[in-house]
Amino acid sequence: MPKETYISELVEYLKKNLKKGYTQESLKWALISQGHSKASIEKAIKVANEEFAKEAPILETKPVIKYEIIGPNIPVEEKPFWKRLFGL
Repeated sequence: MPKETYISELVEYLKKNLKKGYTQESLKWALISQGHSKASIEKAIKVANEEFAKEAPILETKPVIKYEIIGPNIPVEEKPFWKRLFGL
């Protein structure tokens, strides 16, 4: 089997199982335990990540973060340091 075909099969296996929710680490160790070389697996993981990156949508705008204070507006009484220190 040509090396390109072998790597592409590993890439497809990884992509299919990553979409199912498996982690890269668990898939890596499953492939190692089946006798695949670490170098081939690492290359396939790199290619799979690159392909996923190409498929990811590009955000046109940045999300806006809004802050809202929820609850009663309780005034805070400012006391001088020495009164806070001695509890006055």
